[in-house]
Amino acid sequence: MPPSRRAYLVWSAGLLAYLVGVMQRSSFGVAGLDAADRFDAAPAVLSGFIVLQLLVYAALQVPVGLLLDRFGARRLVLVGALTMAVAQVMLALATALPLAIAARLLVGVGDALTFISVLSVVSAWFPARRVPLMTQLTALLGQLGQVLSAIPLATVLHGAGWTPAFLSAAALGVVAAVAVTAVFADRPPGAPAPGPAAGPREVIDGLKASWREPGTRLGLWTHAGTQFSGMVFSLLWGVPYLVAGQGMSPTAASVLLTVLVAAGAVAGPVFGEFTARHPLRRSWLVLGVIAVTAGAWTAVLLLPPPAPLWLLVLLVIVLACNGPCSAVGFDYARTFNPGHRRGTAVGIVNVGGFTASLLVTLGVGAVLGALGGFTPEAFRAAWTVQYPIWALATVGVLVARVRARRAMAADGVVVPPLREVLAREQRQRNENRLSRRG
Repeated sequence: MPPSRRAYLVWSAGLLAYLVGVMQRSSFGVAGLDAADRFDAAPAVLSGFIVLQLLVYAALQVPVGLLLDRFGARRLVLVGALTMAVAQVMLALATALPLAIAARLLVGVGDALTFISVLSVVSAWFPARRVPLMTQLTALLGQLGQVLSAIPLATVLHGAGWTPAFLSAAALGVVAAVAVTAVFADRPPGAPAPGPAAGPREVIDGLKASWREPGTRLGLWTHAGTQFSGMVFSLLWGVPYLVAGQGMSPTAASVLLTVLVAAGAVAGPVFGEFTARHPLRRSWLVLGVIAVTAGAWTAVLLLPPPAPLWLLVLLVIVLACNGPCSAVGFDYARTFNPGHRRGTAVGIVNVGGFTASLLVTLGVGAVLGALGGFTPEAFRAAWTVQYPIWALATVGVLVARVRARRAMAADGVVVPPLREVLAREQRQRNENRLSRRG
């Protein structure tokens, strides 16, 4: 049965909350150099802003999954939107580091409450066949929040100044909270209500069961290997790298961030449809994106800066595929776990990418500080901290995939070799072509 208009209305309110949350999350990325001047912050201190934000986000993922299973998505999304609005007011008024750091911590708290809550509502309101595509659409359209940061927020920041820019961001958070209050709902009318809240022992048992599920760990390593590079680039170090490391103007750097979002808008539906049509081949997509991302960075870093513009554009397009591909991890959590554990499983998966992002953000800042700050050669060395994470995630995906397939085989699900799948699809295409001719 096709989804109702009410389903799309509910989804739109959740999408707005997530989009504004992405803007709040990434707002510091376009303000990195301004923040360095405002707070007299060295690169390591500047990275500390985002590291603490990501640390809070990652640390809260499993607790948020448990809260989601207990209290529902509507309450969590509403609290998240209001928390981020308060945080942006604090940052707008901050003139010293402690208040600014506290503000970014609160952004991490509000951000942690939002995305997996919105995804749970997608699963509740849409048919299972459409959930992968709607998940991708949610993730990619939410990334338009980066465009709000890269263009309108950056314009206000460099025109009216720091305080008006972040007060404007706070106002959008209030708008999102109003929309959630008006139309957002955990589940369709008439849908069975969730069971009674689990006790502490049941919560711990559910957490253990989710972690023991090989598909959950496959989702975690998927998210860890595919999200961090694009996340770190857009969240903090992309604009400083393009400006100070590649000699671009701030305006041109903001345009490249917009290209990143636009390319993600193309990749998202393609990845979502592939995931829906070929659920047994999701890991090949993941491994391919990791390999291509590492290859694109290698091509850029091997050249003395400035790199050719076409190569930087290619890098940004590849990074745009990271976010959509990381959503495959949530699909693993959804398909390998029963409904009452999905919030917990999605929380575990989400820890992967944000922990990797935290480590890389911290590593880039540490290398920049050790090598003298925002210089082309320092940036060139700093970005190499990504390679160990890619290697670890690749091994994690391969090991978890083997264990997940063993579990599937025990349940009677056999994964055919890829060559058989491709041959079967080719035969089907040939038969369809012949039938149309007939």
